[in-house]
Amino acid sequence: MSTGKLNSPPRLSDYVDRERLWNRHMELGKIGATESGGVNRQALTGLDSQARKLVIEWAVTLGAEPRMDAIGNLFLRLPGTNHELQPISTGSHLDTQPGGGMFDGIYGVLAGLEVLEALAASDRRLPCALDLVIWLNEEGSRFSPATMGSGVYAGLLDLEDTLLLTDGDGVVLGDALEMMKSTLGNLEHENSPSIYDAYFEAHIEQGPVLEASHTQIGAVSGIQGLRQYEVIVSGQSAHAGTTPRSRRQDALVSAMSLINDITAAIDDSEDLVRFTVGRFEVHPGSPNTVPSKVIFNIDLRHPDDDRLEEIEKIIVQCTGRVKTCRADLQCLIRSPVTHFDEGLVRLIESAAKALEFSVKTLPSGATHDASSMARLCPTVMIFVPCRDGVSHHESEWAEPEHLWAGACVLADAIEARANETDL
Repeated sequence: MSTGKLNSPPRLSDYVDRERLWNRHMELGKIGATESGGVNRQALTGLDSQARKLVIEWAVTLGAEPRMDAIGNLFLRLPGTNHELQPISTGSHLDTQPGGGMFDGIYGVLAGLEVLEALAASDRRLPCALDLVIWLNEEGSRFSPATMGSGVYAGLLDLEDTLLLTDGDGVVLGDALEMMKSTLGNLEHENSPSIYDAYFEAHIEQGPVLEASHTQIGAVSGIQGLRQYEVIVSGQSAHAGTTPRSRRQDALVSAMSLINDITAAIDDSEDLVRFTVGRFEVHPGSPNTVPSKVIFNIDLRHPDDDRLEEIEKIIVQCTGRVKTCRADLQCLIRSPVTHFDEGLVRLIESAAKALEFSVKTLPSGATHDASSMARLCPTVMIFVPCRDGVSHHESEWAEPEHLWAGACVLADAIEARANETDL
């Protein structure tokens, strides 16, 4: 890594500690660790609270002031020298998929924490405050939808409706949130969203582009559009041994037929459509009873909003053609294509080049909390490679040097934004 011109002051990135950053990933990875080397730390569980508590402890020792808002987003603020300036924010999430890894989301939180560490080690203060943000329930694996905390924060989801949501066991989100708040102790309440000057989010790519091109840093230009739906297919339970096929209202057969019809109806010669059914529930779940109800979710993504509209019409048409059973379709998330701030994208490119890291500008295929924040303030993401592009899996992996490189770029970019300087 270059330290710039001779006799020039050290960069903030010179104080980013590769070993500390890696060790903290390993320490957080123990909270909810699975036998296969992954992590199961879903939102609003005791494990989620335990991870948050640990990060709070690390941040408070650096002078950060913790606050929490009504939906459970956590803000760890390091004050600046000028309280009249708009703060800058950075962060991600600590919750994981049921069979997730140690880096998705966690890296963005720990890279942001490393910026706080670098400021402390260099005895520097930014002109503006810096918030390290831990968003609630980005994954949406326990409580749907995903990017919930940032969605409420940005006004994309209604707070009161969100608090009434339930998980698969019937636990009300609001009750689980109160349990987490009691575990974390008395935190100052964040009454209204801060007006941020900018939001930065570091993340593993969750795709193969950077690794395949041997590129260290991704300057993310935006996020493809996302829509999530819940489909309920209602039939009639009946005895499996005595009911002829001609008289059955089999919700499972109808649901499978609907999924196949949608898949066949989508023309995707360019292979850009991402259509996924990742949750599928069959009721009553008895081996000798014809299923009376099936509930499944659709995750739909594409880099063009008009194409998403076309595919939604296809889904609606296919749902309306279901025979023998009733099919009801509800849209849970409608997130348009996100375009990140061009000036911040160039800042990430400049920060990477100044440190002599290879850099590529690319869009994100996965959605992130940054998509919500882009509705509120200039926003950008920094990607680092992950092995084989694998994520949402226990084998998810990122190399220490790549995590360190991304944190270095994050540190220098935030300092440059705060001081209104070029790199």
